[in-house]
Amino acid sequence: MDFRLLRYFVAVAEELHLARAAERLGIEQSPVSRAMRDLESQLGVQLFDRSTRLTRLTWAGQVFLGECRRVMATVEQAVKSAKAAAQGY
Repeated sequence: MDFRLLRYFVAVAEELHLARAAERLGIEQSPVSRAMRDLESQLGVQLFDRSTRLTRLTWAGQVFLGECRRVMATVEQAVKSAKAAAQGY
């Protein structure tokens, strides 16, 4: 799974709005929307309840968000550890 999809998902899940998530990520809305469809397709689950006025996380989306946050924190720590190791710490 592409780590980029996880970053996009967390942004959309936290903003609950595609345009605001795209702005936060510094990209256009259409790639974010496409990425969320691709992610749901890869997982085989619906992560969002969408309506014309509202986006909400499904229960599966809420669970996935928690796991994504843990994965992202672990990756961030791995990067810090690698940099520290390279500096002799």
